[in-house]
Amino acid sequence: MGAAHSHAWRTAHRFFDLPLTPELRTLAGRNPETLAAAAERYGFAGTTTRWQDVVEDPEIDVVDICTPGDTHREITLAALAAGKHVLCEKPLANSVAEAEEMAAAAREAAARGIRSICGFSYRRTPALAYGRRLVEEGFVGEIRQVRAQYLQDWLADADAPMTWRLDREKAGSGALGDIGAHVVDLVQWITGTPIEAVSGTLATVVPTRPAAGDMQGLGGKGDVSGERQQVTVDDTALFSARLAGGVLGSFEATRMAQGRKNAMRVEINGSSGSVAFDFERMNELEIYDATAPAGRQGFTRVFTTEPEHPYAAAWWPTGHGLGYEHTFTHEVVDLVRAIGEGTDPSPSFDDALHVQRVLAAVEASHDDGSRWTAVSPTEQEQDR
Repeated sequence: MGAAHSHAWRTAHRFFDLPLTPELRTLAGRNPETLAAAAERYGFAGTTTRWQDVVEDPEIDVVDICTPGDTHREITLAALAAGKHVLCEKPLANSVAEAEEMAAAAREAAARGIRSICGFSYRRTPALAYGRRLVEEGFVGEIRQVRAQYLQDWLADADAPMTWRLDREKAGSGALGDIGAHVVDLVQWITGTPIEAVSGTLATVVPTRPAAGDMQGLGGKGDVSGERQQVTVDDTALFSARLAGGVLGSFEATRMAQGRKNAMRVEINGSSGSVAFDFERMNELEIYDATAPAGRQGFTRVFTTEPEHPYAAAWWPTGHGLGYEHTFTHEVVDLVRAIGEGTDPSPSFDDALHVQRVLAAVEASHDDGSRWTAVSPTEQEQDR
C-alpha cells in the first residue's frame, strides 16, 4: 500500500487539474536500514522511524496511513487533533469501538475544515463508477438482488508463511475484513442502500502456518522456519445480507480460491436490467437491458475507456486500459479536490464505520450459529 499510495501522490497532479499540488515530504517506517532506499524509490524528501514526527511537522498537511489495522486509531486521532487531513486505509479499524471513536473525531475535525477519507479505492475504478451511475439513473430499474465475491488464492498453499494479516491482534479479521470489506462497501455505494442485517459463517481452513521473517508483498515466502504459528483469523467468509427495503444479497470472501488472483465481482439485478463487474477484467462493465427486444437481449460488454466514463478522459486514448494503480490516483485526486474546495470527500469515516458494523455483525452471526444479526446504524443514518 505504501508503494501504491506514493505512486498516486506523485502522479495525480500530472494528469488531473488540481487546486493544490501534492509534495511527498516524509516517509515513516520501522526499519531505518531500508527507509532511505524506500524514500528514494517512492519519491519522498525525508524519512523518520516515528510516525509522531509526521503528525507534529507543521509543514505537513495530509497524513496517509498505510499501516496494519491495529495502529489506525492512534495515528488517526493524533493526526486529526493536530489539524491534518487524513487518508486511512481500510478497514477503518480493528473494532467497531475504535471506528466509532475515529468517526466521531473526523466529524469534529470536519467542523474545523479538516477532511478525512477511508481508502476504499475500488470505488475509483472507472467501470464500477460507471455502473453506479447507471444504477442511479435507473438503468436496472428496481433493485431485486445483489451478489458480491472477492476471491484470491495467495494463501491456498498450506505452507505459505505466517504474516501479520493472519494475526487477529494486528489485522482485526482475515478475509472478511481484508477483502470482504471492499465488496460490502461497493454494494452499499453502488445501490445507495445500507445493509441492515446479515447471516454468516466463517472458516479457518489452515489453522497453522510456518513462521517467517519480514514479508514482501502478500504471499512472499520470507525466511520460513520449521516452527508453525497459530492462525487467528478467518480464511473464508460467506454471508447473506438484507439491505434496506428488503433486497437480499449474497457475499463471499476468500483467500483460498485456487486460480483466482483478484476476482472481485459485483452484480446488481433489477426489474429492467443488470450490471456486472469482475476486477480481473477491470476495464469492462457488463450490462443487460431487459427492455430490449427479445431477439436482441443479452449481456453487452462496455469497455470503459471513453471520455464519457468516470476518470477516463484524463488518461490515454480510447481503448488503452487502466490498471490497479490508477484507482489510488483517482482517490488522491478526489481527496485533493475536496481539500481545495472545502468539501467532504467520500467514503467518509462514517461510511467506513458502517462497513465495520457489518463485519462485526457477520462475526456475531457466526458465533451465534449463523442466525440473522442486525447491523446497528450509524448516528448519521439514525438522523436520516
